[in-house]
Amino acid sequence: MRTLLNPADKPAHDAFVEKKSEFIGGACHVDSLEDALAFVETVRERHPKARHVAYAAIVTGDDGRVMERMSDDGEPSGTAGKPILDVLRANELTDCVIAVTRYFGGILLGSGGLIRAYSTGASIAVKAADVAQIVVCARYTVPLDYSQLGPMRHLVEVMGAVEESAVFSDHVVLTVLVRDDARESFEHRVREQFSATVTPEYVGRCHRAMR
Repeated sequence: MRTLLNPADKPAHDAFVEKKSEFIGGACHVDSLEDALAFVETVRERHPKARHVAYAAIVTGDDGRVMERMSDDGEPSGTAGKPILDVLRANELTDCVIAVTRYFGGILLGSGGLIRAYSTGASIAVKAADVAQIVVCARYTVPLDYSQLGPMRHLVEVMGAVEESAVFSDHVVLTVLVRDDARESFEHRVREQFSATVTPEYVGRCHRAMR
């Protein structure tokens, strides 16, 4: 699966005109369906004169359950929300929402024309977005002396891992995410780098969007 990295306050967007109606696609990452609805409301606020703001969202819970929501927002049933949802599914996207705003131009498009238009609006938003693969990661906590922090951060960068957090006290504890298939290599590199004086503690698995 994949997701979008664009946050709700800086969504990806693009627009086109079909028979005098303007369609504006906006897409962003969300962590819940509630976040998706909140994003749609901000789109409505930005476009108070738009006739329709149709949307679709897909979110995968920690238990692996996939949740979907969509709305035609007054367009004929199945002509707006469903085509947007189909674009999300076709691109294997999750944890994101796409809203397509329509400024009506006075010419009816018919069911087929609406389906194509909303699908296009969703597709160009995805094309404009920053898309990342969701991968299974191993989470480690790594206790360090302050003198070891710089070399450890360099090793994390070299391995394409991610520093999730850092806690500073009389020593430092980094929380690091490593691709699950690189666990053995990561543990070996840390032992080698610090002559076995640093021991990463495996915490568990998680899912993370990574380029």
